[in-house]
Amino acid sequence: MGRVTESRRTIRIRDGAVSTRPDTLVAEEPLEIRLNGKPLAITMRTPGDDFALAAGFLVSEGVIGDGSEVQGIVYCAGATADGVNTYNVVDVKLAPGVPVPDITLERNVYTTSSCGLCGKASLDAVRTTTRHPIADAPPVRVEPALLAALPDRLRAAQRVFDRTGGLHAAALFSETGELLDVREDVGRHNAVDKLVGRALTDHRLPLSRAILLVSGRASFELAQKAVMAGIPMLAAVSAPSSLAVDLAAETGLTLVGFLRGPSMNVYAGEHRIALEATVGQG
Repeated sequence: MGRVTESRRTIRIRDGAVSTRPDTLVAEEPLEIRLNGKPLAITMRTPGDDFALAAGFLVSEGVIGDGSEVQGIVYCAGATADGVNTYNVVDVKLAPGVPVPDITLERNVYTTSSCGLCGKASLDAVRTTTRHPIADAPPVRVEPALLAALPDRLRAAQRVFDRTGGLHAAALFSETGELLDVREDVGRHNAVDKLVGRALTDHRLPLSRAILLVSGRASFELAQKAVMAGIPMLAAVSAPSSLAVDLAAETGLTLVGFLRGPSMNVYAGEHRIALEATVGQG
């Protein structure tokens, strides 16, 4: 099985001095996801939590919404022509009676660690209807100070990042700031899928009282993944995209960007943020 990190020779130049030494890099390998034996998607990911990644991907695609809908997930033996198991192909078998989507060329997509589901035929195809509408009643309500503390807690939990400096991370927190789960991957969308997939297999969907925090920016795809899992609040340390803000407004998702220290921007769902001061314009 692929390792999370690998070593490569590098030439270091520091203040004019040249030296040669090994450098620890994050591993990146393809993962083919099959559904009932048929190829569905390929994603570039950091090996590890592959079953959770596959399950979370299927949640975000609207194929499944509950752990009971999965009969099993296995690595495909003999995935190559010479019969070697590369541990880079997983097959998700749906439980009897669960509808199998039509796997067409439009649906069969190649995803990368940077852009996610770039192969979607149209924006409408991405706007998958969730089985877990955001319905936190009473609504999750979070103090800005609590949100401000979460990036440091996420950073402290990034064990592989400390060795490589090359990984994104996603974490689930409770509404009181407790770290529930954290995953790392070369693709932030993969890290979120690993979180959601683990929640699915643990029968914890919908994540209706959770806060999702991601390193980097908040894309439309990450907002969609939060909505598909019933997560009411998504926070990112960098900027959101315009489509992410639009989707958040449409679905009731609270979207926070530029979460850095005590500063943050709230783009949608401000009713979940405990704002005591009057919100002004300017």
